Amino acid sequence: MPTIKNALVNAKNELKEISSTADLDARVLLQHCLEKDLAWVMSRADESLNQKHDECFNEYVHRRQRGEPVAYITGRKEFWSLTLAVNEKVLIPRPETEHLVERALVHLPVNERRQVVDLGTGSGAVGLAIAKERPLCEIIATDISPGALAVAAANARSLEVQNIQFAASDWFDALTGRTFDLIVCNPPYVAENDPCFQKGDLAHEPVHALRAGPDGLDALSVITALAGKHLRHNGWLVLEHGATQAEQVEQLLGKAGFEKISCHRDYAGFDRITEGCTNTQ
Repeated sequence: MPTIKNALVNAKNELKEISSTADLDARVLLQHCLEKDLAWVMSRADESLNQKHDECFNEYVHRRQRGEPVAYITGRKEFWSLTLAVNEKVLIPRPETEHLVERALVHLPVNERRQVVDLGTGSGAVGLAIAKERPLCEIIATDISPGALAVAAANARSLEVQNIQFAASDWFDALTGRTFDLIVCNPPYVAENDPCFQKGDLAHEPVHALRAGPDGLDALSVITALAGKHLRHNGWLVLEHGATQAEQVEQLLGKAGFEKISCHRDYAGFDRITEGCTNTQ
């Protein structure tokens, strides 16, 4: 059997042609096989894997070689200090989406009760992060996918989050007549003919959570047009979007009557979050 060090080197070499993070992928997959943290793995680099762990690791590496995302192989993904269960029913939470949570929290005072909607919750990442940070807030997380809602609800139970509820809804359909203090959403915003769908993790993720018409603005257009009816005085709509869509989203918000419109960059310096406020007079 190979040593831990040799197994990692071999896996990195096998993965480097299909992944720009081959070394990280190999380490995460091996840690998952061994059910140990990185410090444990590195401290035993010269020890040999047993047959069970060697077979498990080889299987995971081969799955990754075929393009399957690491998060789907391990069944989990870290987001905002939370460990979330994920599968092929949900989009894998991205680091840039943590900035969406940050902007939402700006508009939610720590010691005050607020009602919040997380539209298109997927794995529940955004709604659960907000619920954890603002325990006095009441969160409603919606999604059109029953599979996604099942994943999100399971994550809420695992994380013991009590101040969040889940509802099946095509955007605002299940929220008729209700208003909220804040609406947050990471909608589909990739153009349907974008070549990114042919490679990488996106080729394995749920299409309905990514594609949004010829220019990637279909979902954003619907949300901005309808959100005002569901926001209270001085309510906020906070949206994630593509790096080149800030100007269009600002225009959509302006057309819908939003004020105090502003765009915020993600950690990589790309325009990523645009927000607006209702009835500021």
